[in-house]
Amino acid sequence: MIEETIIRAVCAAFAALGFGAVSNPSRRSLPCIMVLAAVGYALRYQLIETVGWDIATATLAASLLMGFGSLWLGGKVKCPMTTLYIPALLPFVPGMYAYKAVFSIILFMQNVNTPGVAFLYLNDFFLNVIVTVTVILCMTVGASLPMFIFSRRAKSLTRHHINPKKVIRG
Repeated sequence: MIEETIIRAVCAAFAALGFGAVSNPSRRSLPCIMVLAAVGYALRYQLIETVGWDIATATLAASLLMGFGSLWLGGKVKCPMTTLYIPALLPFVPGMYAYKAVFSIILFMQNVNTPGVAFLYLNDFFLNVIVTVTVILCMTVGASLPMFIFSRRAKSLTRHHINPKKVIRG
């Protein structure tokens, strides 16, 4: 189980590195993106597999950890938290559920004249859409919540923040 978790964490780290490289962040932020993705994905996987949590709740817990981690690491590497947590969260997107939703609606349309079969595909469509939307909502809320809780600290990480203590009054 530990080996599987490590393999998944490493894969998530490299996926996040690829997503992060696309947005052209500073080089010093790339290792932080990888660490956030690996730790977050490992936590989510462990919560699902060992504790028995559902994917949405586990995603919320892991993205909260990643949000607080990006607040802390953003201060260390002097970059905004969004630069760190957005690419790190992208491996969390439930692509298989989204794919199944699209595939189910296609099959529904192909079987619309057979009500019993069409209903099964329509049911699958709504199930997969609800899971996809819920997980993405949990990702967003979990990663953004630390920014709202510690808004002053989060604003100090942005490039154009003016520190009121350093403003020269004439």
